[in-house]
Amino acid sequence: MAGRSAVPGVIWARPERAGRGPRPAYSRADIAAAAVRLADAQGLDGVSMRHVAAELGCGTMSLYNYVPRKEDLYELMVDAISAEHELWEPSGDWRADMLRVAHQTRALMHRHPWLPRLMSPVYGFSPHALRYLEHCLACLEPLDAPYGTRMELVAMLNGVVTTYVANELATAERSRSLPWSKEQENAVRIGYLGGQLATGAYPRLAAAFQEDAGPIDMEAVFARALDRVLDAFEPKG
Repeated sequence: MAGRSAVPGVIWARPERAGRGPRPAYSRADIAAAAVRLADAQGLDGVSMRHVAAELGCGTMSLYNYVPRKEDLYELMVDAISAEHELWEPSGDWRADMLRVAHQTRALMHRHPWLPRLMSPVYGFSPHALRYLEHCLACLEPLDAPYGTRMELVAMLNGVVTTYVANELATAERSRSLPWSKEQENAVRIGYLGGQLATGAYPRLAAAFQEDAGPIDMEAVFARALDRVLDAFEPKG
């Protein structure tokens, strides 16, 4: 692969275009926007250097002058989406602000369903990601805890949101691919589960389902998960 190096590098530390020659025809923002359009339309598997080059109207080899590696392309994409985070003046209530961050991140991931696959600390220090982290730390200023603990809170909250949304997206994708409705499948599976519980082999599970046999309120589950993460960081005493 042209331009691929065996040593790590940070794309933000390099010039926008490698080598000499005329003024660059594309900016990193142009390249990121093209890649994001492809990912939104076709999923992450639809993003390749060749497809992005075609979207821009240039040759694949020309694109390598701007983006040496596909990993760099992914980093540009994550940075572009990080720019969609709304940054507000902190309210002084760190819990309320972090809940707002979490719900905003969830909505952002639903707008770009491929994003959970790229959530990695490796891509967490791009220009827009740094602004997002700085904003989160500003929201956490009232929390009496070291900065390391505050960073841990942000990471844990993002982890919960990413895992939850990935499950939501996978469930929705599976439902779309099946020839029957979600209600039909649930009825069959509940019938099977009821038969298994009736055997007496799973007394604790039977007690759990008898205690709460109703449909699961996934919004309430999400809210409780966020609250439990934040509860862990509440100052004690």
